[in-house]
Amino acid sequence: MIFYVYIIKTISSKINKTYVGYTNNIEKRIFNHNNNKGAKSTKGHKWQLIYKKKFMSKSKAMSYEYKLKKNRNLKKKILEKIKK
Repeated sequence: MIFYVYIIKTISSKINKTYVGYTNNIEKRIFNHNNNKGAKSTKGHKWQLIYKKKFMSKSKAMSYEYKLKKNRNLKKKILEKIKK
């Protein structure tokens, strides 16, 4: 099974938030975030997918998700690449 680590960003110009997560069904997960069925911190906002990375195992995806959540410099580098 394929898993994804993803970064989503709020669509609203008033609030600039990002969220990192992992899933095996990226379309369904984004739909859930946008319909208040995702993570608690994503409720009440509309989101767009800005980054995804594919993994062949759940453990590797979870490990990378943890790394992205804890390493702000790595996340910042990814976000800077996206802006270009």
